[in-house]
Amino acid sequence: MWKYYALLSALFAAATAVLAKVGVKGISGNVATAVRTVVILFMAWGIILLSGELKEVKQLSRTNLIFLVLSGVATGLSWIFYFKALETGDVSKVAPIDKLSVAIAMGLSFVFLKEPMELKTVIGGLLIVAGTFVIIS
Repeated sequence: MWKYYALLSALFAAATAVLAKVGVKGISGNVATAVRTVVILFMAWGIILLSGELKEVKQLSRTNLIFLVLSGVATGLSWIFYFKALETGDVSKVAPIDKLSVAIAMGLSFVFLKEPMELKTVIGGLLIVAGTFVIIS
């Protein structure tokens, strides 16, 4: 099932890039990020409320909170720089370079999470890195 969720994530991420490029026209990336964040905030809490998962908020540990806050800071910084790139760059160049994060996440997961390093995964990551270098050169 995770593969379907991952494919849907990719589909919506692609739509996000094109929609964001149109949405950021004539405004700063910071304003665009703020508007997008408010929408996501309402969507996320709406899903929690509608699914009955609100009770899980009480179960958050200190570790959960620390790492979720750090993840939120990283997400915020990622979005800020993404919108700054979209202000002046083409989506066809910005989005693939942004996806270098996939290869970086793979490397970090091997080192810090001790996830298994399969040959096909490493080759895929290296192809992403190679593709990024083709685009930026």
